[in-house]
Amino acid sequence: MALRRSSFWVIAGVGALLVAVIGFFVAGAGGSAGPRLGAENPAPAGAMAVVEVLRQQGVTVVPVDTLDEADAAIAKVGTATLFVSDESGYLSSEQLGRLGTLASQTVIADPDFLALQALAPEVGFGGVSTADALTAQCTVAAAERAGTISPGGKTLGLPAGTAGYTGCFPGDNNTYSVIERVADAGTITLVADTAVFANDEIATYGNAALALNLLGSTDTLVWYLPTLADVPVTGPPSLGALTPGWVTPVMLLLAAVSIAAMVWRGRRFGPLVAENLPVVVRANETMEGRARLYARGNARLRAIDAIRIGAVGRMAQAAGLPRSAPLDQVIRTVASLTSRPPDQVHAVLVGEVPGSDAAMMALSDAVDELERATSLAARPPGTGPSPTAPPSTGRMEP
Repeated sequence: MALRRSSFWVIAGVGALLVAVIGFFVAGAGGSAGPRLGAENPAPAGAMAVVEVLRQQGVTVVPVDTLDEADAAIAKVGTATLFVSDESGYLSSEQLGRLGTLASQTVIADPDFLALQALAPEVGFGGVSTADALTAQCTVAAAERAGTISPGGKTLGLPAGTAGYTGCFPGDNNTYSVIERVADAGTITLVADTAVFANDEIATYGNAALALNLLGSTDTLVWYLPTLADVPVTGPPSLGALTPGWVTPVMLLLAAVSIAAMVWRGRRFGPLVAENLPVVVRANETMEGRARLYARGNARLRAIDAIRIGAVGRMAQAAGLPRSAPLDQVIRTVASLTSRPPDQVHAVLVGEVPGSDAAMMALSDAVDELERATSLAARPPGTGPSPTAPPSTGRMEP
């Protein structure tokens, strides 16, 4: 019995578990395995392909998540190439200014407005390239070796004749896909579009040659993708920052245990259980007690209504009417059976209101006489008097 009652919850739990597992696999298959241009991300938007090729060529790739980690990694080896992709714009102007002085060779993919203002203020945005082919057309060694890159990506604008800058892979109206700036602190290369490094585009045109030559010029490559840890903390710490890491898993576990306990031990509504009362009350005692209450409260109408209700039910049953028959139908049927005017039957069963105890007794006798007349009229011809119903024991059932 218990197993049958809990079968619904078992089936519902198994169904929810299956939905969660399917959703997990679907999300895992359709989503990425890491951040955009992540060094360990094998998804189309990741950069695992170029990183693995660089490692096979002997370049040590060091992924870092904060500017301090990037600074420490470069300081440890002395000479390194720094790759940066700040897609979410976590770095401030001061941090970007510091970023340009860390390494001798810095490559920035898809720089935003703050990055351009801090590292190359003469450079602006050039929109999306409309050229059918992008060729190097510059003296930058990595671009010359690549020859071409995939067209249709973002570009950067560089006014003609700007000193200290070299634009490669030109488009229309002084726009370029790659711009190199040589400064005293080091060389900064701005790559407008991330497709040059992404797994899904790295093998097309000369993207791989450009990426490998830009990032493999030194023995160490620091792969830096800024995170929330780079955002400076302002104001008092939040409740989440002050809460220990084990609090959330424990709260989730307690919630799951509470739900399981409620399902396991919770009360369930079942069928009513009939139970005999320890006291048997005779019907006449109940009737007399109720009559005394009516008499004490001078409730004549309520008393006669109780008599009428019982009589109407018995007359409807004698006349063969259903239990749901309305009162008007019962009155018409009784009037037809007893050959009495409907108004008279209505007055006896509903309309007349007793004004005294004597009037109530007379009305009670009239109701009783009408019930007897209805029973006699409804009895089929040739049948004897109906057997007298046995007296009720007055046992009160639950």
